[in-house]
Amino acid sequence: MTDTAVMDAKRRYIIQELKAHGCRITTQRKILIDIILEDECCCCKEMYYQALEKDPSIGMATVYRMVKTLEEIGLIKRKNMYHIECTSQEDSFAVQ
Repeated sequence: MTDTAVMDAKRRYIIQELKAHGCRITTQRKILIDIILEDECCCCKEMYYQALEKDPSIGMATVYRMVKTLEEIGLIKRKNMYHIECTSQEDSFAVQ
C-alpha cells in the first residue's frame, strides 16, 4: 500500500469508529483527523494553530473535545505526543 492509501484507510477507519460511537462527522473533525494523521502534534494548541490555517472558524474547544473523544474511544494515546492508533480486522495498521 502507498502512504496515501494507508492514510486514507486510517482516515476511513477513524471516521467509521466515530460514527459507531454516535459522533457527527463535521468538516472541522475531518480537518483535525487529517492534522493528527499527518503530523505528530505535541499539544492541542499546536493542532489548533494548524487547524486555523485550514478553517479560521475552528475553536480551541473543538480541538479539546475532539482529542477527548478520540481518547475515550481508544483511537488516540497521549504520551509526549498525540498519535492515532488504528487497528481493524480487515486492515492491520497502527500509528504510534
